[in-house]
Amino acid sequence: MTATNRTKITRTTAEWKALLTPEQFYVARQEGTERPFSPGNFHDNKKKGIYACVGCNTPLWSSAHKYDSGTGWPSFWQPVDEKVVATTTDFKLLYPRTEVHCATCGSHQGHVFKDGPAPTGLRYCINGVVLKFIPA
Repeated sequence: MTATNRTKITRTTAEWKALLTPEQFYVARQEGTERPFSPGNFHDNKKKGIYACVGCNTPLWSSAHKYDSGTGWPSFWQPVDEKVVATTTDFKLLYPRTEVHCATCGSHQGHVFKDGPAPTGLRYCINGVVLKFIPA
């Protein structure tokens, strides 16, 4: 399926808990955040490939759009297609942030900020625990 014709996926809390690890569930379904520089979170992965959603395998991010933001989380300047992600406003801190979710299953990915590199000027700061890396 392409990004434009994916069927939305819904699961019960019990189904999500059976599918995901406790940390993945916390981040993906409870909108948590993993610690920066967590081992295995792909922040330092330099291999070519695609990063897919751990909840539904939708391809979301490309190594071609990944860069080192120095934050300790994988950062991208754009998704593989703007239709594969959805955003909402998050007021959990003292200021509003733009939260990023997988458009197919709703899994929380991270946040997008307007301090990224050209050509978009965006920094999608993504939790690596909610990603699957598919080598090129």
